[in-house]
Amino acid sequence: MPSTSSSAPLGIVTLPQHILEAQRKHPTATGEFTWVLSGITLACKIIESQVRRAGLVDILGSANQVNVQGEEVQKLDLLANEAIRQSLGYRGNVGIVASEEDDEPTVLQKTRPGTKYIVLFDPLDGSSNIDVNVSIGTIFSILEQREDVPETDGPLPQILQPGINQVAAGYVVYGSSTVLTYTTGFGVHLFTLNPEVGAFVLSRENIRLPESGNIYSTNEAYKHDYPESYQAYLDWVKTKEAGKRSLRYIGSLVADFHRTLLKGGVFLYPPTIEQPGGKLRLMYEANPLAFIAEQAGGMASDGNQRMMEKQPTALHERTPLIIGSKNEVEKVLSFVQ
Repeated sequence: MPSTSSSAPLGIVTLPQHILEAQRKHPTATGEFTWVLSGITLACKIIESQVRRAGLVDILGSANQVNVQGEEVQKLDLLANEAIRQSLGYRGNVGIVASEEDDEPTVLQKTRPGTKYIVLFDPLDGSSNIDVNVSIGTIFSILEQREDVPETDGPLPQILQPGINQVAAGYVVYGSSTVLTYTTGFGVHLFTLNPEVGAFVLSRENIRLPESGNIYSTNEAYKHDYPESYQAYLDWVKTKEAGKRSLRYIGSLVADFHRTLLKGGVFLYPPTIEQPGGKLRLMYEANPLAFIAEQAGGMASDGNQRMMEKQPTALHERTPLIIGSKNEVEKVLSFVQ
């Protein structure tokens, strides 16, 4: 574990300390990103406190609304969405926010392009699992506003950037413990919320995704709705040639990806008959997780191209996703391509 500052308890490195240490290694970095991430972590602590109380107060169940994705909105979806929006709204250096739950992006600050951040987020991934106490989470992606886009063009041209333009990405899992994983392009680092001090403390630094793994993760109930190439892969994993493989599928993307990141293997959500363009959200889910996977030595693809090079054309664009260990993703692609 890296050395701590004199103000920190011995053996503890908090998330702000870790970011400040990283900034010192990069002379061109400013303190602005630390301020943005502090807003995200504050919101996630608020969400975590409500998730822990689920069942004790009236926050379970449907809010009797349908979001832009055509999905039923849960009460905790609304709480999480508002917590992140408000926390970022007071930061001052966040210009635009966009949520999976909102129809349109929100402009928080109108200033010279290039000076403000754009934060995209899935406030509560896996919210359909809230009522059955399955791990859920928050996913976020941070971009910088483009200097070549006039302010008069509105926020959308600023937001529709490929994943390779991300300056940071991360996710939080609200499970048996609450963990935050993030990258700024210099490795992947994991922090655990210590409830005794109310801070995220460093648990694992520079995580490396195993190059291979025997776990594959997909909803096999939809197998016959998948393209034949994906069906062929799922037939192959059950053969002797593939060795002993295990199917693990939680149904909460952030939780399935977290296991894949730490244990290795591959997660795949192919196109289906009902969703030929894929189901997962490019900007809010696929891109941030792809950034993390690549920084950990893994891969992410939509079946045709590197996920992070995909040019988005719509705010709520959907995509297929194959993500995980390098060798396992390449094996899937050998069938798909």
